[in-house]
Amino acid sequence: MTAVGINRDGKREILGVSVSLSEHEVHWRTFLESLKARGLGGVQLITSDDHAGLRAARLAVFGGIPWQRCQFHLQQNAQAYVPRKDMQAEVAEDIRTIFNAPDRTTAEAYLTKTVEKYQKTASRLAEWMAANIPEGLTVFSFPSAHRRLVRTTNSVERLHREVRRRARVVSIFPNQASCRRRLVSAVLNEISDEWLTGTSSRCPSGEHI
Repeated sequence: MTAVGINRDGKREILGVSVSLSEHEVHWRTFLESLKARGLGGVQLITSDDHAGLRAARLAVFGGIPWQRCQFHLQQNAQAYVPRKDMQAEVAEDIRTIFNAPDRTTAEAYLTKTVEKYQKTASRLAEWMAANIPEGLTVFSFPSAHRRLVRTTNSVERLHREVRRRARVVSIFPNQASCRRRLVSAVLNEISDEWLTGTSSRCPSGEHI
């Protein structure tokens, strides 16, 4: 479990990491509470996917903070409701148009038009989009320069890939503490330092849908 923050200067920082055997609510809640206990404050937005355990923990610990549902995961989730394979590219492009709109008013107008477009040919998709896509539009409340950094969880996914790449070399750890301290924390500290000094070529900040 990893939390990455974007500070006022637009730089990313790794706020915390925890090793757990599952992603149940109790584990996410313990992790989020540990961030608050260490002094995390001034949070203006939380971006995540819609994992049930994380969602419940987020509401319990940071219930008053606006939530941005990861646009990349929404793109992926939508494909489960596309009735024909030959429609997938078109649906993906329509969703990108919504997410890449210049402002929320325009995005909502695109969404309404898209829902109407699929009402007859893909009714389940249209219903899913109307109910779920708005959760990916919270980011429009922030300056356009900040949106690319906070509209997806792609940077966290890249961090996890880097950790997995290093972990494959080690192969096995005697316990969770060893995994966290000897590998995960070391790798994340290294990357976080590179982010803050602007020397990192790994886990780039640009977020593409």
